[in-house]
Amino acid sequence: MNAYLILDIEIHDLNVFQTYAAEVPAYVKKHSGRYVVLGAEAEAIEGNWKPQRLVVIEFPSKENAQEFLEDPDAQTVFGIRHQSTTSKLILVEGCMS
Repeated sequence: MNAYLILDIEIHDLNVFQTYAAEVPAYVKKHSGRYVVLGAEAEAIEGNWKPQRLVVIEFPSKENAQEFLEDPDAQTVFGIRHQSTTSKLILVEGCMS
């Protein structure tokens, strides 16, 4: 079953964030992921959720997504995101129709 990482991101330091944006796709690819949504502005339809920019990454399985998140080589890159943004990240299993 496919798994999706959904990231709601608010960028505070664009110069630093650009390093993350340039480096993280290689780790996504390494773990067989692909971008479904990349930094899109979202429109809230219901509720009080006010996402800033959304990223959705599809992986072939939850295990692939978890390996991506736990990849020791990617931790420095993830630190760059933590330094330059406020972000919320969830992992969900599902299927694309």
